[in-house]
Amino acid sequence: MHIEQDKGRLATLTLAALGIVYGDIGTSPLYSVKEVFGSAHHPVPITPENVLGILSLFFWSLIIVVTVKYVSFVMRANNKGEGGIIALMTLALHDGRPGTWQQKLLVMLGLFGAALFYGDGVITPAISVLSAVEGLEIMTPAFKPYIVPVSLLILSGLFLFQRKGTASVGALFGPVMVLWFAVLATFGLLSIAQNPSVLAAINPLHAFHFLLSNAMLGFLALGAVVLCITGAEALYADMGHFGARPIQYAWLGYVMPALLINYFGQGALLLADPGAIENPFYLLAPEWARYPMVILSTVATVIASQAVISGAFSITQQAIQMGYTPRLEIQHTSDKEIGQIYLPAINWLLLLSIIALVIEFGSSSNLAAAYGIAVTGTMLITNVLAIAVAVRLWNWHPARAILGALPFICIDLGFFLANSVKIPDGGWFPLAFGLVIFILMTTWKRGRELLTRRLGEEEMELEPFISGIVAEGVERVPGTAVFMTPNPENVPHAMLHSLKHYKALHEQVVILSVRVCDVPYVPDAERVEVKRLNGNFSQVTVLYGFKDEPDIPSALSMCAEAGLTLDMMDTSFFLGRETLIPRLRSDMAYWRELLFIAMFRNAGSATAFFRIPSNRVVELGSQVVL
Repeated sequence: MHIEQDKGRLATLTLAALGIVYGDIGTSPLYSVKEVFGSAHHPVPITPENVLGILSLFFWSLIIVVTVKYVSFVMRANNKGEGGIIALMTLALHDGRPGTWQQKLLVMLGLFGAALFYGDGVITPAISVLSAVEGLEIMTPAFKPYIVPVSLLILSGLFLFQRKGTASVGALFGPVMVLWFAVLATFGLLSIAQNPSVLAAINPLHAFHFLLSNAMLGFLALGAVVLCITGAEALYADMGHFGARPIQYAWLGYVMPALLINYFGQGALLLADPGAIENPFYLLAPEWARYPMVILSTVATVIASQAVISGAFSITQQAIQMGYTPRLEIQHTSDKEIGQIYLPAINWLLLLSIIALVIEFGSSSNLAAAYGIAVTGTMLITNVLAIAVAVRLWNWHPARAILGALPFICIDLGFFLANSVKIPDGGWFPLAFGLVIFILMTTWKRGRELLTRRLGEEEMELEPFISGIVAEGVERVPGTAVFMTPNPENVPHAMLHSLKHYKALHEQVVILSVRVCDVPYVPDAERVEVKRLNGNFSQVTVLYGFKDEPDIPSALSMCAEAGLTLDMMDTSFFLGRETLIPRLRSDMAYWRELLFIAMFRNAGSATAFFRIPSNRVVELGSQVVL
């Protein structure tokens, strides 16, 4: 009975994974082959040798990069089941000494990889939806003026829908993608049956022969070949939602075969009719099926876009928890799924960036020049972080870890260098977008450290302070006061201000600090640590994982087991609100000080972020010179 239940759960998760995880890589056939042979930048001539060479590169890229690297190896580097660049970075930092150049380098790489993910998150919806809607042009050129407006309408609708959550339509994602991959394989098989000689491309010698014979053109072609593996990082990033096995089963048993059959089918079509390069994906389908294919492709690209948008929300939540971005408003769109969140600020930032991108580039071919650099940059960073994990966590010898990763580094570096040639044609966009996000994250982290240090210079040790309070007999008033502070060993500034203004303290005082651990989730049994002090003072530390959703009242209710009972209706929360003043000579560049102050001023309130009842909060202000 249990075995049958496990099989049923595995099948359900595998179907769900098809809908969420494989949207990005699953819609690559829309533009990958077209960009290799029909690109306006460096088109590869359509000859039998070139077609077999490119198909061989597609085949072995999917085998080596996706199947061997991600599905077989990188997925082993999971943080309590969670994957993705932030989770990998926290693993890579394991057992390292804070402040060393190695730790700083790993943090910088992890943050830049996360920043590039945002660049990818802008380009993926734009190129996917554009390439799907461009199928209308195959029916009649009269549709051409409407491609950009229709694409913008679909994308705007997708982002406007985000606040309602994806739970209501999420159940449809899996079945739609099952149909999508079935259609890809069916049309691919029909084309291969007309020209089965393309199956010879499975031989890797065709890839080597193409690269050796074409030299520079072969190298430049790699910049378009990489489009077939965009979305590989999503397999790893979404592992926490489904687990490794469903993702691996879906890839090996269904997705990869369907993709390869479709790519080979497009290759067979080009051998039979080189003119089909106009849009080999849609021309692969019979004429009667092309309108339905446009509709199915559009739905599939919307699903692919949804996966990237949800990923951007998730990675932002993790960055907030780890202190790399300001607190932002997080709305929960599902009562059942903890991961179903909506961040309005990120949603509108992505939408405005995508609208600007679609208007600026105008077609999927132009956008393809911008695509790839962010993906390959993230893949290279993943290699370095995976080496650090193998050495620090798995106790591999450094030479073994580097040699094991070397083949993947060489392949990813080849793809990255080929894409770097496209920087003037559009590759600058994800790099510039990623760089802006990187500067914002590092500025926020550095600014918070500087602010904590400035506040720390004026702080007093807690235990001698409590002894003085008890000895002097400071007046105590009924109720409980909770003072939030990042450093529980020192007296919170809010407490000093409160004592100065009110000349009294509450009967029960709780010094509360929140600590984010380098694991995705902290069990409720380990959520709080309580230490009782003299004079009815208590130190409470609340522990969260980097994917946990903070809820301070809920956490404080767990203190009862440690003998600390709090009545929320009789509890006041005292928070500090600092006004920051820049100074010309500081430990941070003046322009970054101004940037940090602007971010600090516009950050979301701690009250909303920690779900503290607003009618129980008292804020006490102070000025701090950075």
